[in-house]
Amino acid sequence: MGITDIKIRKMNQTDSREEISNIYEQSWKFAYKGIIPQVYLDRIAKGQWCSAFDNPDRYTLVMLDGDKIIGTSCYCKSRFEDYKDRGEIISIYFLPEYMGKGYGKSLLERAVKELKSMGFKTIFLWVLEENHRARHFYAKCAFKTSGEYLDRVIGGRQLRELQYVYDV
Repeated sequence: MGITDIKIRKMNQTDSREEISNIYEQSWKFAYKGIIPQVYLDRIAKGQWCSAFDNPDRYTLVMLDGDKIIGTSCYCKSRFEDYKDRGEIISIYFLPEYMGKGYGKSLLERAVKELKSMGFKTIFLWVLEENHRARHFYAKCAFKTSGEYLDRVIGGRQLRELQYVYDV
């Protein structure tokens, strides 16, 4: 698994939605352990995210190690009326064995580049307040907390998502 084998490209029609959904599933179960109730994580259905990949308003990148999809990022024009002039990174997920190896920075940079090419000058994302690993990662990549947040209930637990912003 050398860095030269790693490629990033837009998802295409031949990519397996199940394989990409599996990255979300495994990533959630690994990254949100101890944050989101375990019973909820255990009940994540196989293929749960498959239908989301064909939303015409969203774009998906895949990161490959050879022919294997190891990571994915979804981005779009903001889904929120309050931030309608901004680009949004909805997700960045990896198979657990590829986390913490430096691949995330390349995938994040590519998502930012794609949003910049769409004309966005400000890009944002949401991250769970208790997900300290992700918060550290985004801060290292020049994203800053905006002070904005969303309160959500996931698996019966009240959680807060913090908004991180990047100015192009």
